[in-house]
Amino acid sequence: MGYKESYMPEPLDEGKKKKKKEILHTRIAPVDFENINDVADLVESFQSASIQARNLGQCAKIFGNMLQDEEKPTIILGLAGPLIAAGLRKVIRDMVHYNMVDVIVSTGAILYQDYYNALGGGHYYGSPNANDTQLRELFINRIYDTYVDDELFVEDDTLVGRFADTLEPGNYSSRDFISRLSETIDDEDSILVTARKNNIPVFCPAINDSSLGIGLTEHYYSARKEGRTPITIDSIRDNYELTQVVVNSTRTAAFYVAGGVPKNYVNDSVVMSYIFGKDTGGHKYALQVTTDSPHWGGLSGSTLAEAQSWGKINKEATHSMAFVEPSVSLPMIYGYAFQKGLYKGRPRMDFEWEGDTLKKMARRATPGGN
Repeated sequence: MGYKESYMPEPLDEGKKKKKKEILHTRIAPVDFENINDVADLVESFQSASIQARNLGQCAKIFGNMLQDEEKPTIILGLAGPLIAAGLRKVIRDMVHYNMVDVIVSTGAILYQDYYNALGGGHYYGSPNANDTQLRELFINRIYDTYVDDELFVEDDTLVGRFADTLEPGNYSSRDFISRLSETIDDEDSILVTARKNNIPVFCPAINDSSLGIGLTEHYYSARKEGRTPITIDSIRDNYELTQVVVNSTRTAAFYVAGGVPKNYVNDSVVMSYIFGKDTGGHKYALQVTTDSPHWGGLSGSTLAEAQSWGKINKEATHSMAFVEPSVSLPMIYGYAFQKGLYKGRPRMDFEWEGDTLKKMARRATPGGN
């Protein structure tokens, strides 16, 4: 008896043959650089590949669907991780400029480092094997293999605090504060400036956990010491404002970069919609690029299917996750959408705020993508 006869003594019956044929239906297509001309072609070819290449290709396809959906869902971009240090400032800025996002929810570090760059600071080529005690003596901060100037960080922290000193005492949402802060800088490559000029709200639900928070703490300390009333960044007002955006949207779509507080905050806005008496049904689309794993049980790595159990993502949503580090995955997804021109013809969203109340939210009659 031969190998096959020993290994498979019983031939498949017709039913199993049919089932096998159904399963072995679509072949994996090799990545073929003879037919690849740009990033868009490469990422599109990933859709027919395997492992994380396929996941990345699927994420890019979903992003394209978000942009071209006739319902025009409100696209909320969640940002976490060392994205500015990774060289992605211009990518994020261009996503705003080319109308690929309607709302941003970010960590404070990303927004602060955009501010730091706008004021002349920079990120410098470094090494993860650097002598960190020597760096400390030179007032150089390390972000893995990238350096920043700590002297400028301290100066810019203080500028944030001094700006807060100029505001009328009271409660501010992070959106309101960040928009006002962006008026103090003039840099066409800035995420904050580009968002303000295009009327895109930027929320920072954990603003205290950043250099923006350090500057605001300096303001708070000085005000109390001098007998003045400090301003307060009201995180619950943030909840109230972002949830108004969600309940006034036809549908919503979420693009999570890394994870962290922004990911959960974007999702919780769906849950909080019930407070307003509205069941949004959850995000119509969702995609995430991250290096966090689901099996640890943490939020950053939790699957988007898990979010469906909470009602945060619609039960019929199109969603995908790519476990690819964002310094690689985000520019590839953006490059796919940009080079294919998927943003063109998409009307830009306008928001009209009166204090903490969203008075009006509507898309312009003319396309907003350049």
